[in-house]
Amino acid sequence: MLIDALIFLIDSVATAFVAVLLLRFHLQVTRAPFNNPLSQFAMALTDFAVKPVRRVVPGLWGMDMATLAIAWLTEYILILLVVMLTSRSASLSVAALGGIALIALLELIKIALWMVILLQFMLFVISFTNPYNPYMALLNAMNRPFARRLQKLLPPIGPVDLSPMVVVLICLMLLNFILPWFAGLIRVGLM
Repeated sequence: MLIDALIFLIDSVATAFVAVLLLRFHLQVTRAPFNNPLSQFAMALTDFAVKPVRRVVPGLWGMDMATLAIAWLTEYILILLVVMLTSRSASLSVAALGGIALIALLELIKIALWMVILLQFMLFVISFTNPYNPYMALLNAMNRPFARRLQKLLPPIGPVDLSPMVVVLICLMLLNFILPWFAGLIRVGLM
């Protein structure tokens, strides 16, 4: 019971930190405006970890790979701690450590997909309730990589843009079918 509470606490804190790291990465990749509280919060909360790692992990194609590396490492350590706290065996094989690395990558993808879904719902709600909200520019900038491609294939029908619904459906398909399939392959490979 105490172990479960400890795992819940560690998981909650680590996942929230990883989500903020992924938010920071997404804001930088989409070139979202920095002069808003959300961007400043993400930078202030993660600078202590990202700035030192940038000396070792260079950027790639304008992307902050140090932020992604820290997010992956945090998720890896989280999964490793959970495995060590819940398993009776004290040793892990190299294959198990590699499997944990892949599961950590899948967890990062899962968190990023949930963030994209949340972004679509925020855009939907704010566009209907207050389309002149100051956060609309930020949300539109963050959504641009997803919407631009889909709007070419599925143009708006009158005043209604269906691309957010398609983005949510694609994310849910990935979350419910593709990622569990990959996780199953990894688990089978470890046994």
